[in-house]
Amino acid sequence: MNQVLAEIRTNKGKGASRRLRLENKIPAIVYGGEKDPVSLSLKHNEFTKSIENASFFSQLITLSIEGKEECVVLKDIHRHPYKAVVIHVDFQRVSDDVALKIMVPLIFVGEDDAPGIQDGGLISRHLTTIEVECLPKDIPEVLEIDVSAMGLEELLHLSNIHLPEGVALVALKYGAKFDAPVAALYKSKK
Repeated sequence: MNQVLAEIRTNKGKGASRRLRLENKIPAIVYGGEKDPVSLSLKHNEFTKSIENASFFSQLITLSIEGKEECVVLKDIHRHPYKAVVIHVDFQRVSDDVALKIMVPLIFVGEDDAPGIQDGGLISRHLTTIEVECLPKDIPEVLEIDVSAMGLEELLHLSNIHLPEGVALVALKYGAKFDAPVAALYKSKK
């Protein structure tokens, strides 16, 4: 489990957040559970190093707030439009017995073995992440999408994804019309 160090922030508002950023810190908040929201500050360099790993976005995080630890997930990151700067971070507290919705990255495997690729086709990835719902202990780091059996002009939909036990796709709860394509194999136009 990843760990993020945080300090409680008492000054709130736009001006206070701007001053915090000048000190190379990020304003943040943790909310959820049975507790009140808490305003925080994070060290920018430490946090940006943590988010370099794609799996950080779909893992449980130990948030250490001045010595007290809470189990959280990363809910949102606000970034500067063109600078490599994080502007604000939202964390959500988690309970072992309450399901949560979280975005999980997709990794495509078996491309070289796909019959459609061997016949000169190209794979088009339509999604790179999907939203799942599960208990915190069941959160997958990534979901592998096996495309090794795909032929030319075939589509792979959300309903074709093999999910670990206890994990459900949020989109499919709303019916078959939300069974979006994940990948397609098209004939190359060479």
